[in-house]
Parts: sequence; structure tokens; C-alpha cells
Amino acid sequence: MARQPWLLVLAASLLGGCAAGCIGPPRPARINHLAFFKLKDPADAEALIRDCDEKLAAIPGIVSYYAGRHLDVGRTTVDGDYDVGFYVGFMTKDDYDGYVDHPYHKEVVAKWRPKLEWLRVHDVLDETP
Repeated sequence: MARQPWLLVLAASLLGGCAAGCIGPPRPARINHLAFFKLKDPADAEALIRDCDEKLAAIPGIVSYYAGRHLDVGRTTVDGDYDVGFYVGFMTKDDYDGYVDHPYHKEVVAKWRPKLEWLRVHDVLDETP
């Protein structure tokens, strides 16, 4: 049987990380920036997601990202009163500040602000070791 040392290295790194005391899945970022967009025209959702994917996801310092539509799972306790949900994660406040000041961010905000009925933004700090 052929040996595959890379497989052993991968297994050791995955097990070693959790042996150090992690509980649950890996945490993607320390600073988590979430935005929920209610559009004046819900048909614009795919264009907003595309702009997020092409512009915002490309900004340096982002370690995790997603943009998409609400998933209706039939639970009345889940707030689905938005058209697009957006998330970016950062490890440092400097990365977050760089994102906010980046020309791509400013461009997307200027383009989409007039097309919004409302915007909700939440920033969450994960201080878990």
C-alpha cells in the first residue's frame, strides 16, 4: 500500500487544533459585520448580490464572506423581512476600518443607498479564545 504523508499531516493538523481546546466548529472571524437590505424593488436583489460578490468580497482583510437571499424554512420566529443578507468577517479593527474606507465599499454604498427602503447593520465582536 502506498503511503501518503500529506494525509497524515492533514489529519494531525486537524486533530492537533482541536486537542488545544476548541469547542465546536472553527470561528471564522473576530469582528463580524452583518447587513440586511430591504430593497425598494426586490427584483434588484441579484444585482446587489453580484455587486457584493464582485466588489466587497475583493477588499483586502476579509477572512470570511457571504451574500444571499433570505432562506424561508417555515419558522415564524425567523425574521425574513429583508431581500439580501450580507456578511464579512475580519480579524482586526484595522482590517474592518480598511474595509469601511475602501473605494469599493464607498462605491457600492453610493450606488445602492438610493435603492434601499432600509438597511440594518450589526457588528459582533467574538472574543472567544
